[in-house]
Amino acid sequence: MRTDNVITVGLGELAISEDPSDVLTAFGLGSCLGIGAYAPAIGVGGLLHAMLPEYSKKEDRLAPKYVDSGLLQLIKELEAKGAVREQLHINMVGAANMIEMQGVPNQLKIGERNLEVAYRILNELGLKIQNEETGGTIGRTTRLYVETGAMTVRAMGKPERPIGQSIPEPA
Repeated sequence: MRTDNVITVGLGELAISEDPSDVLTAFGLGSCLGIGAYAPAIGVGGLLHAMLPEYSKKEDRLAPKYVDSGLLQLIKELEAKGAVREQLHINMVGAANMIEMQGVPNQLKIGERNLEVAYRILNELGLKIQNEETGGTIGRTTRLYVETGAMTVRAMGKPERPIGQSIPEPA
């Protein structure tokens, strides 16, 4: 019987794996954004757990705490393993607005800003999103299964399921 090796990708971290038994997992994505990238031709995957939209310090452009620099680092590390950028499968989970209040300035809507920056960077890199489950007001956990490249999501109180596939509500 196969036992999956769960690799926790913590806040502001990223992980890359080519081990088919690895399951890259980002727990408790609220306003944070989980971005998974998978290179099917070589069986390498990576998961970024970014907290904030943009990195302002210029001396270190590869900081996974931020969507902009973390996404660039994710792609760079996958390419170093032999991935071809144009063939990457990209999936995103998270970017919720955990506190809904009227009159909150846009700079405090971290989830929305994380998503805007991800869209911009992916567009600049010529990458398309395969599936996403973003926004809303609930936290989620996501997993990237390195063996297949499948990415799943589990919202609070719901079962784990593939991204892009809805679970019917009980009758």
